[in-house]
Amino acid sequence: MKHLITQGVLGVLTLSIVVISVSSWTSSAARRADAVRSVGEGQKVAVAAVADEGYCSAELKVILRRVLTSCGLIKEGQVSRGCEPLQAKNVAAMSGADFNALFRPLADRAAIIQFDQGKTELDASAIDFLDRTFSDQRGASYFFVVSRASPDGSTETNRTLSEGRANAVLAHLRQRFNDPDLDKEVGLLWLGEEFAQLEDEYCGWKRSRGDQPCSAAELNRSAFIAWIDCRL
Repeated sequence: MKHLITQGVLGVLTLSIVVISVSSWTSSAARRADAVRSVGEGQKVAVAAVADEGYCSAELKVILRRVLTSCGLIKEGQVSRGCEPLQAKNVAAMSGADFNALFRPLADRAAIIQFDQGKTELDASAIDFLDRTFSDQRGASYFFVVSRASPDGSTETNRTLSEGRANAVLAHLRQRFNDPDLDKEVGLLWLGEEFAQLEDEYCGWKRSRGDQPCSAAELNRSAFIAWIDCRL
């Protein structure tokens, strides 16, 4: 009789443990499902890069995220989309000098593609620099293109030139590289003459016309390009 009672008590305890475990698992699963739904209803989960390099400051991550989500990733079937000068200040939410300073740690990875005054065509040296920079991905996830114009001419003309230079970079990448992920990698931001002009100190960076004299005006007829790898 005692043996039967003992078996009965053990059976009740075992059943209680199973019920509690199932209840806990169900509650945990429900919380995970709610979390997934919450993310889906609010914002998409950012895809983490494979690395988080030392240059990935909190401020740079904010700019990168805004460019990639608001201004930058290419849409299928379209030439491109990007942010123009009037939007750029809102994207950056900082002074031009502070914006440029974010990219100083990228000096060894970035290149400045220079253009002729009033032109948007890539010359032979620009194509060479663009090909080499894009080929040197090193596992990075995002290719950043920030184009500018010098203060010569009207503001509207310089906006158009800046946009044309960004799209010239993109068009060449499309033609030159068979990269199925290109539409998910490239972020475009064109600044015209109105925001974040480069100063003479950037003449020392890798430039497509590095063998020629450099002034601020010549430096800003350009597109800054770089692979950036930050966890977003």
